[in-house]
Order: sequence, then C-alpha cells, then structure tokens
Amino acid sequence: MNESPHVAPAAPALAGADTGFTSPQPGREALTATPEALLEAVLAANRRTTDPRLRQVLDALLRHLHAFALEVRLGYQELEVGLDFLVRIGKATGPEKHEGILLADILGLATLVGLIDAKQALAAGGTEPALIGPFWRAAQPLRENGAHIAAQGTPGERLFVNGRVLSLDGKPIANARVETWQASPGGLYENQDPDQVDMNLRGRFQTDADGRFSFYSVRPAGYAVPVDGPCGELLHAQQRAIMRPAHLHFIVMADGYKTLATQIFDAEDPNAYRDVVFGAVGSLLHRFERQADDSFRLDLDLKLEPGTMRVPMCPLP
Repeated sequence: MNESPHVAPAAPALAGADTGFTSPQPGREALTATPEALLEAVLAANRRTTDPRLRQVLDALLRHLHAFALEVRLGYQELEVGLDFLVRIGKATGPEKHEGILLADILGLATLVGLIDAKQALAAGGTEPALIGPFWRAAQPLRENGAHIAAQGTPGERLFVNGRVLSLDGKPIANARVETWQASPGGLYENQDPDQVDMNLRGRFQTDADGRFSFYSVRPAGYAVPVDGPCGELLHAQQRAIMRPAHLHFIVMADGYKTLATQIFDAEDPNAYRDVVFGAVGSLLHRFERQADDSFRLDLDLKLEPGTMRVPMCPLP
C-alpha cells in the first residue's frame, strides 16, 4: 500500500543528533539539548529587559532557579505540584489574610530582606527591623497621643506604651507617622474576629516636638499563624511549630528618613525564642514592666536611618 501523502513527517530530533536535518533558516541553529545551553538561551532572552534593576533581579533568579532544579533533580510531577501550590497561595488571599506575605514570612524571606535593607542602620545603632506581616490595614484611625486603641470591653491586662522616635544620633523626630496594631489577648486581629469592633487594637499616631507618642492598650498574646491554607500544609509537612510570640507591630515614617517596620516582643512569652516567622530577633525582645496597679508599661525608642521615606505596600484595606 502506498504511503498516504497526508501523513505528517516525523519531528526532527534535538540538535546534536545525527539526523541530517538542515535548518530552513541559514545561519540559525536549533537549541542544543543541554541544561547549560538552555540557561544561556533563557538569560539571552532576558537581555532585552530595559529596566536595569529588573534585568539584574531576573538574571539572578533564573540562574538560581535553574541551579535549584538541577540540584534536586526536579521531576515534572513535582513541578506541577509546586505550581499548583503557588496558584492556591493566590486563591487563599483575601480580606482576612494575605497568604503570599505569610509564605514569605514562614520561609524567613521577609526577615532576611528587612535585615539586608537595614544593614547600615543596624551598624549605626538603629532599631532592628521585623516583617510587616499580613495584617496591617491601610485606613487605621488617627488617634491623639495618650488615647486608648483597645475598644471598651476588650479583655486583657492594661498596657501603657510610651515611645520615642529618634534619629541615629539620638535627636527627636517630630511629626513622624507611627502605625501600630496587635492581636487581641485571644490571639486574633480584629479583621479575623467578628466579636471585635472594626479597627480595634489599631492606631496611627503623630510624634510631638520631642519625638514622643503614647497610647493605652491591652497586653498582647501569642497566637498561631493561619494554617487553613497552603502555608499550613507546608508547615505541617515540615513538622514545624506554628506559634508567634506576643508582640506589637510598628511602622514609622518621617520625611528624610527610611521607613522602619518592626515589632516589639514580650520576652516572657514561651515562644519568644521560636517564632514561626523568625521575626523575634536581637533587641526586639522587651520586658513589659508590671506596675503597682498590676497594669503593664512598655517604654521604647525607635531609631530611624536617614534616607528616602517610602510607604510600604499595605496588604489589607
């Protein structure tokens, strides 16, 4: 029987095989079937990127990504599982949490980036950074110094916070914007908890001429990070603890200074030295001092590095 004229010719083998295949485009060769040639082709494609910083970041990412796949001999089924994990990270993000930020947190990436960014400030005695986390809200209410950020009826031991915002040489910074937020003694942020009023345990303050800000709250408690999404699956697979020690969040912004995002941790919390997101570093562990009336007091200085102020991306409205 004669061969049908409509049968498609067999696909040519990859370059390097002795197929006798001649490129229909003179002067152009097929990609050699080696990891080295593949990486070079991918990097060559990235050279068209016009933004220099983006090109630098992508070059490094591509090199390390290919090296990672080679080191672990990544299988295609494993690649599919990983891609599905990333898709589900996006789908799990909503008004109650940002799963992508949580992933960066539990991998230690957010803490690492903060330490890289603050290297010069730390060498000069600046306040150590800590990750912003997934629970900062954009429209936190502006409050007067000395105000209560805990709504009436919020349970917990009373806490007074007395802070100063200073330059690296100890000079007060007036009119600095200080954002603060915390979980309740029950371990939930207000946007996670239908029993708390909107914007409970949150506030925005402005420092006075002496760089001071102050507010009343309740002593925070530690809590488990959300484990109802892909990040919870990863923590379970790693057999890791899921607790964060009690802490208060702060973001400080002032003209002429780099923005500081940090957290102040309760040194007496049992999880102070095993934070699931690796945020409880160095001098950020403080003692909440008990007062004569059984309330607590926290005094702190937040020192900023000179530079350009930048408002961080806020994960929640």
